[in-house]
Amino acid sequence: MFKFEKPYFDKENVSCEFVGHPLLEKKIINKIDLNQIINKNKALISIFPGSRVSEINTLCPILINFIELMSKKYKDFLYIFHSTIEHKELIQNFINKNKLKNCDVISDNKIKQHILQKSVFAVVKSGTVSLEVSNAKIPSIVLYKMGLINFLIIKILVNIKYANIINFVAKQMIIPELLQSNCNSENIFKHVTEFLENPKKIKDQLLKTENILKGFKIEKSSADLVSLSLNKFL
Repeated sequence: MFKFEKPYFDKENVSCEFVGHPLLEKKIINKIDLNQIINKNKALISIFPGSRVSEINTLCPILINFIELMSKKYKDFLYIFHSTIEHKELIQNFINKNKLKNCDVISDNKIKQHILQKSVFAVVKSGTVSLEVSNAKIPSIVLYKMGLINFLIIKILVNIKYANIINFVAKQMIIPELLQSNCNSENIFKHVTEFLENPKKIKDQLLKTENILKGFKIEKSSADLVSLSLNKFL
């Protein structure tokens, strides 16, 4: 549970507790020499294309086109796709098909966090991972695209202004959301370049995001708090 969710359950007399979020807890990260993996002369942009095959198949062609647009303007970026082992080959096939030399796919969880920390920007499929990116203090934009029928059904059932939880809590667009028809390579390119060429814009996003995240964090382990909560019913 997040704090902002509790009033909705209290109104219906449903017992609930706020236990924080495991993604936002401090973690001990062992040092890894990334020079063996990435070109130290390249700035990194992290790409999160989704965790489902349908998401990857929908977003990867858009993201590949975005990288091609970026490559025409910038020569010093390396684009790292964050993937699961299961979907690494699928993403690599998209890269190989388009003969992109400035891309790589990482599936090792130990390396992913280091790559993210070294990134100057992140392009993220809407979801929980956007919290992890924000917590790492990496500027980002969020995207999502689904089939028209599914989108229309969800639009009828879900009446919220923002898809990203940071924006939802802030009640303003801190992290740009490119959804459905707005999720295209040209729009992604436009937003990313605006951030990269405007350090003040990056600083402003990170500052506002950090203030929102403070409300999500707690000092104790979320797992410990969940255990204490469950023990009340045993």
